Amino acid sequence: MIFDSKLIHRTLHCLALVLILGMSTFTTAHAAPSYCEKSWPAWDAFKNNLIDEDGRVVDSISDAMITTSEGQAYALFFSLVANDRVTFDKLLNWSEKNLAAYDLMTRLPSWQWGGKEEQTRGVMDVNSASDADLWMAYTLGEAGRLWSDRRLIALSSLLADRILATETLEVPGLGLVLLPGATGFTPSSTRVRLNPSYVPLQLMRWFVAHSKDPRWTSLHNTSRRLIVDSAPEGYAPEWAIYDYQRGFMLDEDDERRGLGSYNAIRVYLWAGMLNADDADRRVLLDALKPMARFVSKHGSPPESINILTGVANNPGPSGFSAAMVPFLQAAGMKKAVEEQLLRIAAQPISEDSYYSQVLSLYALGWHDNLYRFELNGNLTPRWISTCP
Repeated sequence: MIFDSKLIHRTLHCLALVLILGMSTFTTAHAAPSYCEKSWPAWDAFKNNLIDEDGRVVDSISDAMITTSEGQAYALFFSLVANDRVTFDKLLNWSEKNLAAYDLMTRLPSWQWGGKEEQTRGVMDVNSASDADLWMAYTLGEAGRLWSDRRLIALSSLLADRILATETLEVPGLGLVLLPGATGFTPSSTRVRLNPSYVPLQLMRWFVAHSKDPRWTSLHNTSRRLIVDSAPEGYAPEWAIYDYQRGFMLDEDDERRGLGSYNAIRVYLWAGMLNADDADRRVLLDALKPMARFVSKHGSPPESINILTGVANNPGPSGFSAAMVPFLQAAGMKKAVEEQLLRIAAQPISEDSYYSQVLSLYALGWHDNLYRFELNGNLTPRWISTCP
């Protein structure tokens, strides 16, 4: 047999390249501890400071030591992002037992639980909160998908059906809307009170993708319109009234009439975390651009702002800065992002500040690539990557 020396040389050269490229790929995949690191110190701190041993998120802002369905739903989401099944189960079990009378299959969770004396604590307000219900149904469904648990998927589906049956209203001239709760949000026969921070569009995308019920498409469309049309000058309100004849208007009965503050800050947070290919993201970035400009100019988001005049009152807490990070990042405002991160470092969020901690976990967890929302709303947490 005659060997071609040039052919052998070329063959060996190619094999060497394959080995080098293979080693390079291996090194790239396994030499990124910052990406593959699965711990989440901020979540660990939240658990230690704000969740009791039974799985109750405690907001110590008042003597009643309240727990809300919102807090339980948010913590369920964070535990899924952290791949923390033990805490997830505790949170879910406590919520079902105490907020839904042991039955999340047929009941929406009550929104507030607590009391000054431990022995007499219980449900303080039986009404529901639809934002909490959306986050809980979404997280249960995604936990079921990611952890291969059909029970959680079934529970999510039942809760989603209950939301449609109990917390929606067909409004002339607008369409099917998500009420903030089961009762108490129709101040007259021709008006409805709505909250733009209650309708994260990535969650609406998910319900549309995972349900055959066409009402979710209607809710997605009216939710986008609520966010945009209730902020005519680019500043989201705390609450909005939709009048059947006059359209969106200020909520005259709210003590924060005409202001955007602790509720509204979430509108920018949810918008910033939308998938980059989602057409809704550009719509919301454009509609809410004045707030991004305000933060860039003043160095911090306001604690409250008049949604029509843009007149602000005091810098917001560091949690507000965190909430604005995804929005500013999505808008390509890198300097403003850096300024907010520096502000948070200079004014650390108190470990027992429930709401600011929640805003920070959502925003900075997203900023640090711990999770992303896909175009259809699916959650992609970092822990599903191919790390050792």
